[in-house]
Amino acid sequence: MTAPVVVVTGGTRGIGKGLVHAFAARGASVAFCGRSAADGPDGTLGVVADVTSREDVRKLWDATVDRFGRVDIWLNNAGLSTSRRPLWELPAAEIDAVVDVNLRGTLQASAVVLGAMLEQGHGALWNMEGLGSNGQIVVGLTPYGATKRGLTYATKAMARELRDTGVKVGLLSPGMVVTDLLTRDYSPEEFEKAKKIFNILADRVETVAPWLADRVLAGTRNGGRVAWLTGPKAAYRFATAGFRRRDLFAED
Repeated sequence: MTAPVVVVTGGTRGIGKGLVHAFAARGASVAFCGRSAADGPDGTLGVVADVTSREDVRKLWDATVDRFGRVDIWLNNAGLSTSRRPLWELPAAEIDAVVDVNLRGTLQASAVVLGAMLEQGHGALWNMEGLGSNGQIVVGLTPYGATKRGLTYATKAMARELRDTGVKVGLLSPGMVVTDLLTRDYSPEEFEKAKKIFNILADRVETVAPWLADRVLAGTRNGGRVAWLTGPKAAYRFATAGFRRRDLFAED
């Protein structure tokens, strides 16, 4: 059996970079993109692309097909967050950038990718959930949460539209992962408080990415969801927090 061909957008940093490495370690042929050039594991393909541009997304698709012959799995992982401030204190450009990448970009990329997958007769597209996808509200993250809530709806709607085709869509939920997206914009005092929750619920990229990669390669039903941090797991972590010592921010 030939190796699966996987594309990861936003694959130059954070959980996206971790996924690129995890898929490559599992023998997949991997392409990834970012807004600037970056090296990946040996044998992978890096492309400079802006996911808000259909032309750039098509360029990434075509480059992957030219190198590996097809695309089996596509992960819409690219994402941004605003500063952690009330909506009325955020500059218009900052709000626009988050909506552009997280929602408009994912919709535009999905339109290109799903059309190409239908043309080739198979494929699976995954959209990355985040805070707000389940309706949870965190003060100071209104635009980010709104885009993730909208993206969950959009993915479920895509699944309906793809019914009875050879193409599937799914939702991928990494939970709380220690990246700059999670830890940015805290004062030292705020961060000390936040760390208490992070050390209970969060995990490092190198823990979460391999698990997610395994589940993506295993596949799911159309409209399915793969989640690392489930409700029962979160409840268990809170219940046992007094007996477990974790410091995700300690120097290795």
